[in-house]
Amino acid sequence: MQFKILMSRNSVAVCFVFICLLVALPTQSDAQTDVDTRPNILFIFADDWGWGDLSCHGHPYVKTPNIDRLAKEGTDFHRFTVASGVCSPSRTAVMTGHFPARYNIDGHFAWVPSNEKRNMPDWLSPDSILLPRLLQKSGYATAHYGKWHLSNNMIPDSPLPAEYGYDDYGAFNCAGEQMPVHEDSENAITFIEKSTASGKPFFINVWLHEPHTPFHTVPKYRWRFRDLEETDNIYASVLSHADDRVGEILDALDRLEISDNTLVIFSSDNGPARASRPTKLELQHDTATGAGYGIAAAKGITGGRKGYKGALFEGGVGVPFIARWPGKVPAGKIDSKSLISAVDLLPTFCEIANVSLPDNYVPDGLSQTKLLLGDESATRKKPLFWKMQAAWPPRKNSPNHWVSWAIVDQQWKLVANGNMSHYELYDIGADFKEEKDLAAKNPKITKRLLQQLTQWQATLPKRPTGNVFSEERKVKKE
Repeated sequence: MQFKILMSRNSVAVCFVFICLLVALPTQSDAQTDVDTRPNILFIFADDWGWGDLSCHGHPYVKTPNIDRLAKEGTDFHRFTVASGVCSPSRTAVMTGHFPARYNIDGHFAWVPSNEKRNMPDWLSPDSILLPRLLQKSGYATAHYGKWHLSNNMIPDSPLPAEYGYDDYGAFNCAGEQMPVHEDSENAITFIEKSTASGKPFFINVWLHEPHTPFHTVPKYRWRFRDLEETDNIYASVLSHADDRVGEILDALDRLEISDNTLVIFSSDNGPARASRPTKLELQHDTATGAGYGIAAAKGITGGRKGYKGALFEGGVGVPFIARWPGKVPAGKIDSKSLISAVDLLPTFCEIANVSLPDNYVPDGLSQTKLLLGDESATRKKPLFWKMQAAWPPRKNSPNHWVSWAIVDQQWKLVANGNMSHYELYDIGADFKEEKDLAAKNPKITKRLLQQLTQWQATLPKRPTGNVFSEERKVKKE
């Protein structure tokens, strides 16, 4: 009898331990809360990639099957514009959701004397409200691979990309060690694998070097286009190499079975570069990226848009923008009407990531989430503004690079020179090539846009402020 009682007590003890273990173990719903199911965001930002430099946009010889795949599986927006005709201000708009003129960033970051001469800071302030930091603080794994140019490698005391809200980075055109230009996809795939294994959503910039000069060619890709003339061969080869690296990343998303939960964007920081006069093909050396072919091999096309890189006409700011998010963004669609801007990316990505914007932050952009998901019903009511430093009168070899100010309000675009003594008006919705100046026929619209532009100018700072200057400036003054 005593033995039976002991057995019963042992049974009770075993049951008690078993119940405690069951309570301690996470349930299926508890385990799911440890995995952040918010979508991943992959932002591929090319450098000087013209609107027409895609085979899906009709390029006569460039082949881009992987980016074409994004267009086939997503939506191709034909009216996307960046916030500048050159690199650094365009990238500033993406990072901040603001027009870059609010930071006195009107041109590319160069060495300190050039920045100072142009009334520019030496880098974008890392103290600004920034897209990667907002996502990082909300639990996203964040990384940047590729071109930086929110400072310059010739300014060694400029902040590193890690100070802007990235968990990991490999970059060039920044302080510190320069990442080889072709290692962007390899690094991105490694970060994607680690983030996926950890159960965290990721936000990754892949800012391609191509097709910026110098053109760093690889024999495999030169051979792929061996029947073309040399300069065309060089240009096609670097674009094809970049497209293959995009394909490597897309394949990794498929392999990890996360494509359906990943928003992928492909775009460019400005329109294609072109030599302003006949130029001999020569090698050049860049301190950040090394040796390659120079501007004579730049063959980018704009799809009929006026101007090239450095212009505020559509050839300089109208660039590719393709979005893929399977099951969310409509597949195989072309949207040729909806206007999206680079300043919209911060509020859009934050809404998609369920990240609230700070109370003290007022973006220039708008969330375009509904538009990405296929709702074209909302017409943009908020105007867009541009500021650049441009020569007036127009130069003979650069006739479309005289615009210093621009505004787009719905279908209307007004451009003006530096002192506003000359301006032109275009119905950009009907005339994306900007062929018909309608200012004389529409004096009321012209007057209204000029007033809006003047009011916006009054909100801009006279000079850069904050911790945005290299020690070199102080040494020079002493």
